[in-house]
Amino acid sequence: MTQVRKLYVWQLPVRFYHWNNAICIVALCLTGFLIGKPIALQTAAEASSSYWFGIIRFTHFVFAFLFFFNFMFRTFWGFVGNDYARWYHFIPLKKKQWREIVQVLKIDILQATGKPIESVGHNSLAGFTYFITFLFFTLQSFTGFALYADMSTSWFPHLFAWISPILGGDLLTRQIHHILMWGFIIFAIIHVYLVFYHDYAEKRGVTSSMIGGWKFIEEEKETEK
Repeated sequence: MTQVRKLYVWQLPVRFYHWNNAICIVALCLTGFLIGKPIALQTAAEASSSYWFGIIRFTHFVFAFLFFFNFMFRTFWGFVGNDYARWYHFIPLKKKQWREIVQVLKIDILQATGKPIESVGHNSLAGFTYFITFLFFTLQSFTGFALYADMSTSWFPHLFAWISPILGGDLLTRQIHHILMWGFIIFAIIHVYLVFYHDYAEKRGVTSSMIGGWKFIEEEKETEK
């Protein structure tokens, strides 16, 4: 006999990080795209009285700080959170994790088998993918603050002023920053698709778990004889 058990997987700090990160990425991509290719607005007003582009840049900088410190918070929580939030789920150091990565690829990409992976938290492929995105988060933050350092009087952006000289100047730094933006857009599209796919395939409440924190696990219950 099969019974369903509720399991508290994603703690409030993890869920807070996830949704805050989603909002930051959307805001940063929209404002970043406008900064890279600004829209020419026709107006009869003096340029000094029109500050819409300054507002866009300010919004980009505000969400950049939120994005960075939200990421720092998640890094910290990877050491103090529950088992499902710990950092070792994101780095495949065991053969079992690599075998699971191959198995998930067969299911998600090749559709070679319909049997879902029996993982409660992140499966190994998802965890490893998030680890790669964490590295991209770091590079995106570093290049962004390096570009901001040229125009800021604050001490914090100047901590990253050494990035641009290493990369050969602002041009390459800006190109890397821009390319990573498109990488996050592509990742977000794939991420949303796979979340709904696994929600349908596994029927464990993958989507709702990032709102309430709970997943539903099917277990075999011994019947009395």
